[in-house]
Amino acid sequence: MLPFAIAFVVVFLGVYVFLMETVFKRAECKSSAGMAGKTVIITGGNTGIGKATATELAKRGARVILACRNKHKAEQAIADIERETGSTDVQYMHLDLASLQAVRCFAQTFLKTESRLDLLINNAGLVADGRTEDGFGIEFGVNHLGHFLLTCLLLDRLKEAPQSRVVTLTSMAHRWGKIDFDALVTNKDLGEGRYSWQFFNAYCNSKLCNSLFTHELAKRLRGTNVTCYSVHPGVVRTELSRHVSLWQMVIVVPISRLFFLDPKAGAQTTLYCALQEGIEPLSGRYFFCCAVEDVCAQAKDDAVAKKLWDISEGLCGLS
Repeated sequence: MLPFAIAFVVVFLGVYVFLMETVFKRAECKSSAGMAGKTVIITGGNTGIGKATATELAKRGARVILACRNKHKAEQAIADIERETGSTDVQYMHLDLASLQAVRCFAQTFLKTESRLDLLINNAGLVADGRTEDGFGIEFGVNHLGHFLLTCLLLDRLKEAPQSRVVTLTSMAHRWGKIDFDALVTNKDLGEGRYSWQFFNAYCNSKLCNSLFTHELAKRLRGTNVTCYSVHPGVVRTELSRHVSLWQMVIVVPISRLFFLDPKAGAQTTLYCALQEGIEPLSGRYFFCCAVEDVCAQAKDDAVAKKLWDISEGLCGLS
């Protein structure tokens, strides 16, 4: 029995070390760049990775707009950020990515009240079942389409800044995604079903959309002062899966405590793409652990990226 126990421990430790050096690898943004005088929008900035990102940017002097749905959580986050950083320039603006009209209202309000935009961080995301106000699958509608419309509506203001960036959070899960355009046109969604694996499949599809969006956006921004990057933050303990069932949480929570990054560690690659000087030639690329990485072929397919863009424009009423 003892040799078996020893073998089990050795195998467990080996697997743990392997995972911590690959899937759960961590890095640190070492940029010393300041943000004084610059304005930042962070979607979902009231919790998790978004809040950790907002805290660091506020610490560097940025005017930070927390673009999120829950006012109470946003006010709590602002109080926490101000207490930690000493900043008095963190603001809340209501944004519900599950409503295209709400996205338009946010953009209109921002453009009327704010004179500049240097950094847009498309951070918010979810894993859930249901439909948006406009009838889209919730993961496709929030994770991709809401951010797509928001970015398009704010592009002109981004172009007015001397140098500006769009950072969109994707995931390594984009590798398992696919874009079924027929299903998208027919069902207004890229995944259906009420089982956990179907939620995850729809999530992967939405993250592939994020990667393709960044790929196409970079092409459309060539010759401008705006660059864009997609980010895999790592596997992070956030509220991303807050809508899953109780029994799933019983499984997820212990594993997350053992392996997953905390939000501050998960924000490092976002901060790298927001702050690091000299990465402008890498616009459109995918980053993980504060370094550029190759994506799978489907995430940089020019034809698919353009078709997704064109369809997204139509779904948002931009064309």
